[in-house]
Amino acid sequence: MKRPSRALRAVVSRGGAGPAERSSRALGSVTVREARADLPLLVCLAVLVALLTSVAAAGPALLDRLAGRALTSRLSQEQRAEPGIRLGAQFEPARSGGSDAWTSDLAEDLRPVTDVLVNAAPGALNGGLVHDSTRVALPTLDTATAAGKVGLGLVYASDAPGRASYAEGRPPDPDGERVEIALSTRTRDALRLRLGQQLPLRPGALRNVEATAVVVGFYTADGEAAERDERAEGAGRGERAERTEGAEGAGRAEGERADASGGGGRLWRELPALVRPSRHPPRSAAGLDWEARALVAPRTVTALQTQAGATLTVTWGMRLDPDPPTAARFADDQGQRELRRLLTAYPDDARAAFCGDIADFGGMYCEIGPHPASTLRDSTHLPDALTDFGRQWRQGRVVISFALASLLVVGLLAATVTALLAVRRKLDAHRLQRARGASATGLALARAAQTAPAVLLGLLAGITAACSLPGPAPAYARGVLVAVVVWLLLPALTWHALRERAVRTGHDPAPYAAGRRVVAEAAVLLLAAAGVFALRTRGTAGEAGPDPLLAAVPALLGLATVAVLVRVYPLPVRALARWSARRRGVVTLVALSRAAKEAPARALALLVLVVTLAGAVFGGLVAGTLADGRRAAAAWQVGADASYLGAGRNPDIAERLGQVRGVDDTVDVRQLRVDPTSATSGNRYGVASLVGVDGARLGAAAPGSTAARALDAAGLTGPRSGKDIRVLATGARAGDVFLLASHGRELRLRVVGALPDDVRHDAALGPVRGTTPVRERMMLADNRDLTAVDASDFEGTALLLYGPRLDVRALRSLVPRVTDDTALGELRIRSEEQADAAADGMIDVLRTAHTTCTALAVLLALLALVLELLLSAPARGRTTAYLRTLGLGDRATSGLHLLQLLPMVLAAVTGGIALGLTLPALLGPALDLREFTGGPAAPTPHPDLPLTAALGVGLGVLVLAAVGVETWIGRRRGLGAVLRLGRNGD
Repeated sequence: MKRPSRALRAVVSRGGAGPAERSSRALGSVTVREARADLPLLVCLAVLVALLTSVAAAGPALLDRLAGRALTSRLSQEQRAEPGIRLGAQFEPARSGGSDAWTSDLAEDLRPVTDVLVNAAPGALNGGLVHDSTRVALPTLDTATAAGKVGLGLVYASDAPGRASYAEGRPPDPDGERVEIALSTRTRDALRLRLGQQLPLRPGALRNVEATAVVVGFYTADGEAAERDERAEGAGRGERAERTEGAEGAGRAEGERADASGGGGRLWRELPALVRPSRHPPRSAAGLDWEARALVAPRTVTALQTQAGATLTVTWGMRLDPDPPTAARFADDQGQRELRRLLTAYPDDARAAFCGDIADFGGMYCEIGPHPASTLRDSTHLPDALTDFGRQWRQGRVVISFALASLLVVGLLAATVTALLAVRRKLDAHRLQRARGASATGLALARAAQTAPAVLLGLLAGITAACSLPGPAPAYARGVLVAVVVWLLLPALTWHALRERAVRTGHDPAPYAAGRRVVAEAAVLLLAAAGVFALRTRGTAGEAGPDPLLAAVPALLGLATVAVLVRVYPLPVRALARWSARRRGVVTLVALSRAAKEAPARALALLVLVVTLAGAVFGGLVAGTLADGRRAAAAWQVGADASYLGAGRNPDIAERLGQVRGVDDTVDVRQLRVDPTSATSGNRYGVASLVGVDGARLGAAAPGSTAARALDAAGLTGPRSGKDIRVLATGARAGDVFLLASHGRELRLRVVGALPDDVRHDAALGPVRGTTPVRERMMLADNRDLTAVDASDFEGTALLLYGPRLDVRALRSLVPRVTDDTALGELRIRSEEQADAAADGMIDVLRTAHTTCTALAVLLALLALVLELLLSAPARGRTTAYLRTLGLGDRATSGLHLLQLLPMVLAAVTGGIALGLTLPALLGPALDLREFTGGPAAPTPHPDLPLTAALGVGLGVLVLAAVGVETWIGRRRGLGAVLRLGRNGD
């Protein structure tokens, strides 16, 4: 049978399609067209849900990781000058002292003890407490070189640099049987030494020694080697997973790193005398010209100890260096308490493992190989460092939580604008469906079902991103809650637009709308005030994760600011509109009139911009204030370019410091605690600090010193008349006389004037005032008037050193940054203090976290602003179309769009910047920046002006771009596409 032709089959096929099939095809094409139209909405919702879900879910874990990173940085900084825990024991010569003294290998005797100390470390630290070094220092011996008489101290250090650090020669032979020493190249040059030179060792601080030392090597200890060592230490920390549990393997790894890198950076910092010698002043009491240190082998230590019959001290350095998960676990308040408990218990555990539960009565009841030894003694500053870190991190958590909260608020606002745009696009179709009998609830549920797949996809993507981050598990409940809120925005707004009252009133204003607006604005202002009050009263929550109250404050303050702006900024805009009405041209009048009329409708865009700008300005303000405040606090702690605390107890060291190269001027500052009584009434003046300073010398060295100016203005720097001590005092009047008892004598204090308030904050007084409790009352005098006060009565003394190019290494060779001799005093150098302040990892963590959150918030704000411009574009387009029918040109159209948007932008910039600058004052005790900086007073706010200017310029560029795009679109679009008969919404 012959088949029908193709044309016939096509005719039959078209004719066979019934009405039902054609209807289904038309419905399918409409469905596809609607889905394609909703695709941008679904993609936008999915992206927003993914971002906000990941931020909300990963927020607590992110805070923990940032806290762990800050804690690791703080521990590294605190242990830069010395190990975190130092364990020491005294030991006597070996019991077999009659045999050959060179047979005893001290390194082998110390290794089992080191193993015991390492194995006693708490298991909860996960290997984070590691052995750093083992050192033994011998008292100085006298010798002579071509440079003069030298006091030479010998040091054995397990972390001494290897052969790669030697510019000439080699390290001392650990198996040799003669006294071999190695010195730095600086010491070689200063003492005029040569390789192979023999130095006679005679009794000095170490008695009964007669030996000859052979110079076998000169090592380099310059800044380049120290930097290489720092990089090697960082690589070693990154390979902590490969560490062996025993100290022997750790020692081998440390030795290999030292050999490879040149090593010795920590050793040079802790024992700077190994780097360069220090020169004694002429005719010093010690009778020496130089003092230096040299490295020796462990057998040399025991041989000289046996010869002298001396008791020496061995010191083990233990360094706390936790891995990131462990640091994050101990970073919150509860973890810090647990870490403090572990660090406090470790010395007792190590002591018990070393020698049992033997009390320290000064006897040699323990053993180090064949050497009788004492029990362990310990010292650590890590618990105090943890306390300081805890106080500062509570403030840092406020800044980071505020940034995260601002990001979430901006993201939710962007989702709200997206939902409003979706409602506007479907509003006509939904109203038609409502007219045909559909319910508002049914249409809202249909919109919820349409967006559910996109929201679910975004939720899965956000949770996956949060789970991919290392650390604790994400907060799934918070992520799901944020996703549900974003998902419900569109159906809720759809129902609100289609409810009976909205359909019945249409575009007409609802009754009592003005009253409801006033009530809503008052409620927002009250809620914002209540939130700020609660935060200032209660402070921040101590548990991990974002604080709910702190998370609500940005939104409340933003809403309050917008409520005020919406009421305020139309007033000058209307005034300008009335002024423009008296001039020629209609563009300015129409643009400003519509900008004032549409101010309430711009509340959402204002809220987005205000919250974003406030968060960015607040972060820049905090970062700038902390940076400048840390520098000012460092200047307060030092007082000058350098200062030596304890100069009154060590006049010889103070004299030698004043003769170091680069020191131009020195000033003595002293402080005395006094409780004088009135010479006339007998009433107590009160406990006060009597500070004495060389006024003339201070004025010459630091012309900006307020203390020097006050003394000079009162005439106290001139010749002294009479025996009274002339003072400037707080809370007293000129002419008052007070009596002060001192060693059976009665000293008279005569007030010559009031003490200016700014003198209390003079940096020159910081070294003595910062080491004692803060007292309300203070007196200031010139040192020449305090000659009747015994030097031992002063509770604090300091020598201020001034010079633009101080020889820091020479200063440190005299007073190391860390020393076991507490009577030596403390040397503070401003460049070192400011470098430590700049290297604080907590500041970097705050800056990184806030910069990241601000960048994401700015992107979301741009998205929300673009969507808001699209949302309001039809109204502006109709206004422009009306004017174009009257002959408005393209240039005037651009000006109309710009003037319509300009008031809102200016209001947003003003409100956002003002809110960001006032946030630290609004938060009050919840954000105490002085915890970060220290110093005599709270740091002065320093906003980040470049960041603020960049945000303002960026917003202006965005508005100009929007105006240009909208003008271009309006030029290509016909008037019929905009104007519709019967539309009276505008």
